[in-house]
Amino acid sequence: MGSEEQKPTPENATLLQAFEWNVPADQAHWKRLKTALPGLHHVGVTAMWLPPGCKAASPEGNGYDIYDLYDLGEFDQKGTRATKWGSKEDLLELGKLAKEQGVALYWDAVLNHKAGADNTEKCRVVEVDENDRTKEASEPYEIEGWLGFDFPGRGGKYSKMKYHWEHFSGTDYNQANEKKAIYKILGDNKDWSQSVTDEQGNADYMMFADIDYSHPEVQEDVKNWGPWITKEVGLKGFRLDAVQHFSERFTNDWVDNLRDECGEDMFVVGEFWVGDPQQMVAWLESMHHKFSLYDAPLVYNFSNISKSEAADLRKVFDNTLVQTQPVCAVTVVMNHDTQPGQTVATPVEGFFKPLAYSLILLRREGYPSIFYGDLYGMKGENPEPPSCGNKLADLMLARKLYAYGDQEDYWDDANCIGWVCRGTWDKPAGLACIMSNKGPGQIRMAVGTEHAGEKWTDVLDWEEGEVEIDEEGYGLFKCPGVSVSVWVNKEAGGRDQFPTDFDSDIYK
Repeated sequence: MGSEEQKPTPENATLLQAFEWNVPADQAHWKRLKTALPGLHHVGVTAMWLPPGCKAASPEGNGYDIYDLYDLGEFDQKGTRATKWGSKEDLLELGKLAKEQGVALYWDAVLNHKAGADNTEKCRVVEVDENDRTKEASEPYEIEGWLGFDFPGRGGKYSKMKYHWEHFSGTDYNQANEKKAIYKILGDNKDWSQSVTDEQGNADYMMFADIDYSHPEVQEDVKNWGPWITKEVGLKGFRLDAVQHFSERFTNDWVDNLRDECGEDMFVVGEFWVGDPQQMVAWLESMHHKFSLYDAPLVYNFSNISKSEAADLRKVFDNTLVQTQPVCAVTVVMNHDTQPGQTVATPVEGFFKPLAYSLILLRREGYPSIFYGDLYGMKGENPEPPSCGNKLADLMLARKLYAYGDQEDYWDDANCIGWVCRGTWDKPAGLACIMSNKGPGQIRMAVGTEHAGEKWTDVLDWEEGEVEIDEEGYGLFKCPGVSVSVWVNKEAGGRDQFPTDFDSDIYK
């Protein structure tokens, strides 16, 4: 073999979204994650997307109602010292263990707006049409908006910046007459950003007090925050919330500065929730960076296929980001935005989740993100147990151990598809995956003559029996109806770890 082939095969990367909307507001979440981390790492988690853990307007807030970027649960503000997720000390302990375990941490950065102002301030505004923010709906007049942020509990530590009306481009409430509307703030050089998408005429305004990234003081403060929190917590990347709602120009500058200060390998993924991959590709091209986006079109495909009887499985990747830009696609089955009650809820039916997770975990393309609520179950008004019959950790471990090498698809039947991963010189086991969204299925697939005579079994234990690989390297692989099976040599390294002893009871 050439020296090129003898390079060690890097371990497959798997991201965990490490929260769901209804995690209890008990300030113990950082501690829970710290306890769970070794088990997560064992089944293949290489990175965790943490919730937005900056101080929120409400003590129970998930952090999207962001108040202070520089308060990580350290200062007595908004009625609490710790955030919903825990204290800064607990966060730093989690960061320390993650570094020891080799698990990267990504921070959910909410940079579009602020909430929970300390004071009202008077400013001139014009009301705009809720459905078309480019249309004015009133004459200019003065309002009293919640736009004064002094951060008194922090007392200028880490950042001296205080925010006033001139640092915002819009707001949604006039305290003077208690009227809710979308108010565009007027002033010198003030307007909606032109460097956003044209959703609702102009996507700049989303909620709360909308930050004006044309203001130099704002730019400096938020640019400084990225390297500060990276070094403080030991981060390896960021998830940027609602990227189509704030300035692409500023986002490019922010990422430039982050990578200059913290290294070119800082990972950045944006939340741009649209069903059209071409729109996403156009946005990626306007970002002059190695940037990723969540593959929302794939989630829509999963949702639609799961709700249609005997839908064509071969179309699952049609018009998705992972099909057109696999290097830029973070693939998901579900996340906190798609939970019931959220604005973009696109639930994938429970029976289809093992198939969907196999499609993102056991294939080469994309960077798969596992949802906390699927791994641990969901709390709240509509609680749910862990998905995939508690086998999601087994699928993750199968990715870590076996999903390597050349990939060959067997996609001849609309309702029963399969593929094989052939393995590499140093991860030689390989796997064969077969799934059906109708009756029981079977496909004759070639895993390679080097496996002749081996006996393969389903690591999920959903299909019984053994498959003996023939002298031509083929096996006849089966799966139950409306299910999936993942076949591996029963003597393969790590095979004794199935079924996993993964502990999905994170709340005990």
